[in-house]
Amino acid sequence: MLYLVPDHVSATGIEALNPRAQSLHGLYEEGAPHRAAYERMAEAILAPVRSGKRVCAAFYGHPGVFVLPSHDAISRARAEGFDATMLPGVSAEDCLVADLGMDPATHGLQSYEASDFLRRRPVIEPTTALVLWQIGVVGARTHSANALAPALGELVELLLERYPASHGAVVYVASSYPGVPPLVRAVRLDELGGAVTPASTLYVPPVPR
Repeated sequence: MLYLVPDHVSATGIEALNPRAQSLHGLYEEGAPHRAAYERMAEAILAPVRSGKRVCAAFYGHPGVFVLPSHDAISRARAEGFDATMLPGVSAEDCLVADLGMDPATHGLQSYEASDFLRRRPVIEPTTALVLWQIGVVGARTHSANALAPALGELVELLLERYPASHGAVVYVASSYPGVPPLVRAVRLDELGGAVTPASTLYVPPVPR
């Protein structure tokens, strides 16, 4: 049993279910590229598979949403002739739909990782809802234990090219625990800079047609 979770409460719960469970978090290195850690995680999952063991890897949220090691491990396992299956979980976007009462069927939905959105600058439709993932680490290329969003100002500038400065948005953090409410903070786009945490997702509602 291998796992990657962001908090000690979740880790304790997993280890209560399986005392032999091991965290993958130690494979991050301060100041090192994220992709290097993801490569180590994928190989850590595959090593016991190759030795003949049955392996479960658990990730917070949906294991296929913004979790490169899970996709890499499954792809390599199947290529090597092992059975590998991903089971769906609940992502931050699923929680956002429920907590904010937003139905993608009403106006549509555009969804991007924040750094990728800033890098590619895709054409977006302001009358369609927009979700930007991982705004709290936008522009960060390496792992850090401290909150880093070096390109947040640039992201705000890009959004202000496409939306009015006074347009309201929501900085959102899904709850990880039953009975604990999510963090929901309404802000103007031009005030976004002071409202972000490392776990934040940004929801930009559609501009009225």
